[in-house]
Amino acid sequence: MAAAGSAVGLIAGAGRFPLEIARAARAAGHPVLAVGLRELAAPELGSVVDEVEWLCLGEFERTFSFWRGGDVAQVVMAGKVPKTFLWESPAAVKPDAVAREILGSVADRNDDSLLGAVALAIEKGGFELLDQVSLTPELRAPLGVLGAIAPSPEQWRDIAFGWPVAKMLGERDLGQTVVVQDRAVLALEAVEGTDAAIARGCLLSDRARGACVVKVAKPSQDPRFDMPTIGLATLLKMIEGQAKVLAIEAGATVIVERDALVVEADAAGITVVGVDESRLSAKEAG
Repeated sequence: MAAAGSAVGLIAGAGRFPLEIARAARAAGHPVLAVGLRELAAPELGSVVDEVEWLCLGEFERTFSFWRGGDVAQVVMAGKVPKTFLWESPAAVKPDAVAREILGSVADRNDDSLLGAVALAIEKGGFELLDQVSLTPELRAPLGVLGAIAPSPEQWRDIAFGWPVAKMLGERDLGQTVVVQDRAVLALEAVEGTDAAIARGCLLSDRARGACVVKVAKPSQDPRFDMPTIGLATLLKMIEGQAKVLAIEAGATVIVERDALVVEADAAGITVVGVDESRLSAKEAG
């Protein structure tokens, strides 16, 4: 947890999660000095932080200098940086000496390897990297049904089937999401990300009954980065593909815009449920 009243640094990628962190930090009395990654971070980032510096991915030296100027000691990383961004937006990627050292230190380009090296570089720079939800514990997914629609017995069977598959996927640092129907895997998340995996899986589903999306934390999840996150964008992709169930790992998944997500899910007839191993075991026993 950040020391009372101290400034907090933020690296903001894509999505709403960085905005939620910034608002929570300021509400708790922490000035927020944010680095918004160009072509990724939300344009309104500047309106919810005390200072913002818009930098390219890979500009670590400028990031560290900005934070030191504001007496930042603790920082949070939040928001998605898709791997595809590296080749789709080359003008927004400017690796400095620190970034080149990071790339040269990893044995592969998997998320855990790259983000672990980034975390180490931040700490070597003199900053403490906080858990992503240390300032926003209320964003953790609760256990149980979030809206008005509970899973059917058949949907529980699909959740139970998809859960170990998603865990195996995460163990290999490939992705965190699977799409299933009738205890058959329709799509596995890889470099394309959750939303694209959902779209691909739904294309193969019986849309009249709808697919089941299962999203979990990696078995060795580092809470400082890459926590599984859902929000309205995830739900809208499910509505587009006529999926019917979103099962997420309780306590380990971040939900942004929760109230709006639940309202939209109920209106679309989609079940959103927080699950853990004990809940699945109880359902299978029942």
